[in-house]
Amino acid sequence: MAGEQIAVLLMAYGGPGSLDEVEPYLLDVRGGRPTSPQFVDEIKARYARIGGRSPIRELTEAQAAGVQRVLGERLAVYVGMRHWHPYIRDVVQRMLAEGHRRAVGIVLAPHYSAMSVGAYQKQLLDAAAGRLETALVRSWGDHPKFLDLVAERVAQALQRFPSPQAVQVLFTAHSLPERILASGDQYPAELRVSAAAVARRAGLATWHFAFQSAGATSEPWLGPEAGALMTELAGQGHEAFLIVPIGFVCDHVEVLYDVDIAYRALAERLGVRLERTASLNDDPRLVGALAEIAHNAAATRGWL
Repeated sequence: MAGEQIAVLLMAYGGPGSLDEVEPYLLDVRGGRPTSPQFVDEIKARYARIGGRSPIRELTEAQAAGVQRVLGERLAVYVGMRHWHPYIRDVVQRMLAEGHRRAVGIVLAPHYSAMSVGAYQKQLLDAAAGRLETALVRSWGDHPKFLDLVAERVAQALQRFPSPQAVQVLFTAHSLPERILASGDQYPAELRVSAAAVARRAGLATWHFAFQSAGATSEPWLGPEAGALMTELAGQGHEAFLIVPIGFVCDHVEVLYDVDIAYRALAERLGVRLERTASLNDDPRLVGALAEIAHNAAATRGWL
C-alpha cells in the first residue's frame, strides 16, 4: 500500500455545545441511565458559569489542525469524541468512506487507564470492526516535549507569586474509582512519574499530587482529593498554592469550573492564594509532540 494516506484519530471526551445539550450529553455519559433534574440543573449551572458551553470541541479541532500542518499530506487528521458529537463511531465511518484502511488512534489524555483511555480505544476498535487496521497509542505522558511544556508553564506561573519557593505545587488529574487498582491499573503510577519528571525540570524542591473531579457516585474514588489536600496544607500554615492539571491538555469544565471556580472559592474561604498553570490547548509544542507520536506509531507498524 505504498503511498496510501494514513488516518490519525485524535480522541477527546466531548462536551455540550449549549445549555440545551447538557441533559442529552449527561445521558450519554451515564450510558442511558436517567439523570435527576436536580443534577442536570447543577451541571447546567456549572456550564453557565464558564460561558454556557464546553470549548473542548473547538480546542481539540485546533490541536488537530496543528498536527495536520506538521504531518503534511501523508497523514489525515480527524477528531472524534467519546461522549458527544462528532462521535468516534461516526468519524470512523467517515474515515472508511474516505478510503482510509489504516489509522493511528491517540487519546488526548496522556496517562493510561483501562477505564478511561481503554474505553476510547474500545469504541475505535468496535467501530472499525476489522475494516480498519489500527495502531493504538497506549499513553504518552512521558513524551519530552509534553513534559518540557508543562514545566515551562509551572515556571511561568510561579513568577506570579512574590515568594515562588514558598508555593505549594499540586499536580492534579481526573479521579477514577478506586476499584481500578484491583486489576493493577497503572494510571496513578503513570501520573506520578509524569509529575516527578516535570518537577525535576522545573526545579521544584517539594510538590504534591492529588486527584480532582471525582464522579457523583457512592463508591470510593482515588485520592487524595485536591481540595482536601489544600485544606490540610493551609491548616499547616501554607498560604500560596499552584494547581497544575497535568492530566488535562485543554480547557474544559474540569479546569474552567472545578479549578477556576470551585477551588478558587475554597482558597478564598481558607484565606490563601491559588493560581493554576495555563492549559496547553494548541500550543505548538504540544502539537509537535502529538505529531511525533502519530508519525512514530505509523512508522513502527511499517506504514511509513
